[in-house]
Amino acid sequence: MAHTSLANTVLVVDDEAVIRARLKGYFEKEGYRVLEAEDGEQMWHQFSSQHIDLVMLDINLPGVDGLSLARDLRSRSDVGIILVTGRDEAIDKIIGLEMGADDYVTKPFELRELLVRVKNLLWRMSLVKKAQQEVITQLERNDDLIEFEGYCLALNNRKLTYGDEVIKLTKAEFELLTAFALHPQQVLSRERLMQQTSHRDQDVNDRTIDVIIRRLRNKLAAELFVTVHGEGYLFAARVED
Repeated sequence: MAHTSLANTVLVVDDEAVIRARLKGYFEKEGYRVLEAEDGEQMWHQFSSQHIDLVMLDINLPGVDGLSLARDLRSRSDVGIILVTGRDEAIDKIIGLEMGADDYVTKPFELRELLVRVKNLLWRMSLVKKAQQEVITQLERNDDLIEFEGYCLALNNRKLTYGDEVIKLTKAEFELLTAFALHPQQVLSRERLMQQTSHRDQDVNDRTIDVIIRRLRNKLAAELFVTVHGEGYLFAARVED
């Protein structure tokens, strides 16, 4: 099957040839470009020679194990990492996520379930990238300042001021306020707001967003954040160019 340059590249790292072949066949049929490696050495070789979007990494590999490889990958790259293992122990999962993996599946796995996890992870990554790009564009375009209703938000140093008063914001509050200020008068769904603040963190949920917005309403003029029932929130400020 011919692939366009837009196809995401997935690297399957597993010492079992049968599993690699099965995953390669299935994901290529779904339109992905699939590369293979049977150990860490081959993985690094593939990694250094081309762009890879996501790695499916078996934990039980000969030589350097998958957990160590996940940690080294994360220290060098933002690539998506899904750990695959035959052991279904909670401790493995926790260690895997601490090592920098984004998700975790245990063998035997359903190919369809794995496909959904891959799609979800790539989608979360693309939203994070888009959000980062919007902030960069804003920085380049407007000397890093966004002004609205007497407030001034400095993207460079994460500082919010109202006249001479400095309003302290947590990282999550700053990221959410930046998302609103870049999209004034637009309804932003909780799902979209989660992606702006979470950096792929599965623990962020609807309730987290509601809590952060409640905190922002306490720190800024509450009427700036309008709840649109069933849809999300709207930032009612007039943002000055």
